[in-house]
Amino acid sequence: QHIGPAAQGAVSLKGRSCLTLKDFSSDEIKKLLWVSGDLKHRIKHEKQYLPLLQGKSIAMIFEKRSTRTRMSTETGFALLGGHPCFLTSQDIHLGVNESCADTARVLSGLCDIVLARVYSHSTLEELDKEASIPIINGLSDLYHPIQILADFLTLQEHYGSLNGLTVTWIGDGNNVLHSFMMTAAKLGVHLRIATPKGYEPEKSVILEAQRLSKEYGTQLVLTSDPMEAAHGSNVLVTDTWVSMGQEEEKKKRLKDFEGYQITMQTGSVAKPDWTFLHCLPRKMEEVDDMVFYSSRSLVFPEAENRKWTIMGLMVSLLTSYTPQIPMLKF
Repeated sequence: QHIGPAAQGAVSLKGRSCLTLKDFSSDEIKKLLWVSGDLKHRIKHEKQYLPLLQGKSIAMIFEKRSTRTRMSTETGFALLGGHPCFLTSQDIHLGVNESCADTARVLSGLCDIVLARVYSHSTLEELDKEASIPIINGLSDLYHPIQILADFLTLQEHYGSLNGLTVTWIGDGNNVLHSFMMTAAKLGVHLRIATPKGYEPEKSVILEAQRLSKEYGTQLVLTSDPMEAAHGSNVLVTDTWVSMGQEEEKKKRLKDFEGYQITMQTGSVAKPDWTFLHCLPRKMEEVDDMVFYSSRSLVFPEAENRKWTIMGLMVSLLTSYTPQIPMLKF
């Protein structure tokens, strides 16, 4: 029952929250990418001023700092004529000084939308339950949906379409991977995953991803062998393996991830047109310079697309905007 481009414009996301792309259909994800591509074209290339969010404000709650999430959201919302308010854990005490429920109700009366970058996904669910305005997941321990929108827009631009591509994840079974697993099949993308033993994705996420790949007829491979996963792939992806923790824990992790660094040798078993993605910040042990700074690396267009896709998401959740460019080819 997947609709064609003609009816795509009728897909409305106004008033929705975005905690995970698990909650979004194939057509809804395509609509988000289309709006994002449209805003990028009109604002960046056509130099148009589009104050679509004039008179609106966003509360940006950050329990964890981030270069890309803060810059893309803050500059993107302002570029659309709105007012961003940045709140750190010094400004807002989620569930400490004031309950999540009370915070959600207060913010619902003060702004139009909330982006929250939190430690625990349950914090977002609690905010969303009590808020009367849309809540966007700016990252949680379970999912990172806004990163995946940027990744798929980048791949759509590079390859011209997404259907039939094979994406290989090499690394930790983390929030970014979970979001790939909730999205890839809906775009006709095959997913091959290599994680070290003990660092697999969450069981519930695996079960849902298996269900989706069956529904959409895509391939899902789970292995602990990076070269097996990379075989015949179009896109190699990794992420930070060690983000936090004690020195001893870091040492153990690095030992467990031995042999997982993405190199030109990894790419030698991929498709001739293979490319590389990393959501940044990047550490040397995850990918070598030969790949990271090569013409195959899409990491900097990917980082820029964090801005256009968060803008596309915010416009879609707050307005009934219809893109002017032709529907993107998926």
